[in-house]
Amino acid sequence: MAKIFCIANQKGGVGKTTTTVNLAAGLAKIQQRVLLIDLDPQGNATMGSGLDKRALALTVYDVLLGSASVREARQTVEKVGYDVLGANRELAGAEVELVQMEHRDRRLKAALAEVQDDYDFILIDCPPSLSLLTLNGLTCAHGVVVPMQCEYFALEGLSDLVNSIKQVHANMNRDLSIIGLLRVMFDPRITLQQQVSEQLQAHFGDKVFQTIIPRNVRLAEAPSYGLPGVVFDPSAKGSLAFIAFAREMVERVGVVLPKAKVARKKPAKKTQTAAKRQTPSA
Repeated sequence: MAKIFCIANQKGGVGKTTTTVNLAAGLAKIQQRVLLIDLDPQGNATMGSGLDKRALALTVYDVLLGSASVREARQTVEKVGYDVLGANRELAGAEVELVQMEHRDRRLKAALAEVQDDYDFILIDCPPSLSLLTLNGLTCAHGVVVPMQCEYFALEGLSDLVNSIKQVHANMNRDLSIIGLLRVMFDPRITLQQQVSEQLQAHFGDKVFQTIIPRNVRLAEAPSYGLPGVVFDPSAKGSLAFIAFAREMVERVGVVLPKAKVARKKPAKKTQTAAKRQTPSA
């Protein structure tokens, strides 16, 4: 059964989408089956995964309204290595339409039930607000990954997010917890970022991922090519950091990685001389 994680932060511009697409690509690199769900009407995760959001016949909007299943709406994107349940601006209207529906905050959870065995990980890119869309993501998730910059205002937004997660945990989803905090766009030359990083580790302890994602130009360039940075430039520092993060994520949630196939070498044939070698007498 798939591990379902929301990548969420109520503060905008902290790298949620960058984290989602690159974590998905990183997990795919280490042989994990991944479905990425774009719950943001801007559709950036869709575009960043190599899909044209304007050309999609079916999206997560249709899934939430019940007019299509996840199997019908998902797209397999070979070049990035994972499946995508995309979004476009139609999703903005879903909030109004969902209000009048039964179990409006559990629509995504019901839809995902049929595909949970198809994947190892399902990653949900949430919009930067505690909206009905975000609630749908949190209600079906096993945990939340919080990407954040090591800046003062990020700490302020983090306390609001933690309170929101506690409310969802208490009232809607008892399985929900914070999987970890991911430090992104990190520049070790800035003293303030080092100080905030230390505060996070002191306050949250092992909830802070050991992997740190550095500020990296190649990660910023990749979306313009419609690719995650991990695929666009696998050797970039940011890409290598996301692959390391994917491995740490797998280790943290207890998923067993498939063993790499190692070609067995045939034993060398013994030469006739070696076989007949005699020990000299004293």
